[in-house]
Amino acid sequence: MTGTTTRTRRLAHIPAQPASPTDGGIIPMSLRTAHFVMPAGVDDPAAPSGGNAYDRRVGLDLPGFGWQPHAHLVAGAWPRPDAAARAALERTLREIPDGSVVLLDGLVACGVPEVVVPAVRRLSLAVLVHLPLGDETGLDPAVAADLDARERAVLRAVPAVIATSAWAGRRLVAHHGLAPDAVHVAAPGADIAPLAPGTDGVSRLLCVAAVTPRKGQHRLVEALAQVTQLPFTCELVGGVTQDPAHVARVRDAIRSHGLGDRVRLAGPRTGAALDAHYAAADLMVLASVGETYGMAVTEALARGVPVLATDVGGLPEALGRAPDGTRPGLLVPPDDPAALATALRGWFGDPDLRRRLRGAARARRAALSGWATTAQRLAAVLGRLPDLSGRTA
Repeated sequence: MTGTTTRTRRLAHIPAQPASPTDGGIIPMSLRTAHFVMPAGVDDPAAPSGGNAYDRRVGLDLPGFGWQPHAHLVAGAWPRPDAAARAALERTLREIPDGSVVLLDGLVACGVPEVVVPAVRRLSLAVLVHLPLGDETGLDPAVAADLDARERAVLRAVPAVIATSAWAGRRLVAHHGLAPDAVHVAAPGADIAPLAPGTDGVSRLLCVAAVTPRKGQHRLVEALAQVTQLPFTCELVGGVTQDPAHVARVRDAIRSHGLGDRVRLAGPRTGAALDAHYAAADLMVLASVGETYGMAVTEALARGVPVLATDVGGLPEALGRAPDGTRPGLLVPPDDPAALATALRGWFGDPDLRRRLRGAARARRAALSGWATTAQRLAAVLGRLPDLSGRTA
């Protein structure tokens, strides 16, 4: 059963005030409070996601740009909560003081305009959209249309919308008819990590993504079934609870193609365990049919690992280019196992290609933006929100 208790806390990893300088001669900066409303599962290690990682990680750097996040974790089956969860969110917003700055995760906010839109009268709201609700793969068309309409009502009502890539920002403007100057971009940052030694420079493939239809692992398995003559192994690292039927489909595909000893569903990994998977990887492979950005791509590049990904949504933006203009990986059409297979044959068969891609990945690694840049952009948006401090509901 889904819980509906609301938890409020300061993010544990953020000091309440910035550390005082050792000489005592400078008065610490006074921080403004930003109330950050997130799904309660944001800290769940069994269900890691790019959105959850983004929400947690930006809190580390926001105080450096004048904002102290005050987290409100709201449980519920977002974005389609039951009545108790909606009431909990409504209560959470009601208890935030008038005129406060509030950053809402779009997963919580965008499905409940009846709760969020009335709060615009007394709270200064910004909505952070990790994935447009109607874009989730596999939704019933009627459900997708309803979520799309609800999201449009929310995003048109709030003074600021934050997208996680330039591509996503353009799509929100066009799809929902938003004012371009109300939509801002704060792309995920990347923490530069030690260069991955890899396994043998070619054969260890890694896919980091929750096992869902949107992430396309079934297409990746189909592609691997076409290149069994190549000496690959592939680790599929990601949550396996979001769509059990799809997970079963992927397992069946692995078994039916005789890949059980070469393709492994490793389950979710975080921290040192995830780092170990990246360190052993020779090539990151992402077969998504849709992405607003693709944090797994930049996490791989932050370790100098080249990427084979689908040319969809914000993935080309995440892959980017090295300073000399070369791509640190390969892009193929989405939902096309044959194209993936062809790219894999090129990777295995062309040592010069591998050298070029590894060199470009290392060059791109050095040019990646950090999370401080993300936090700075968020802070700028929060600072431009309308001042409602003198307004009453």
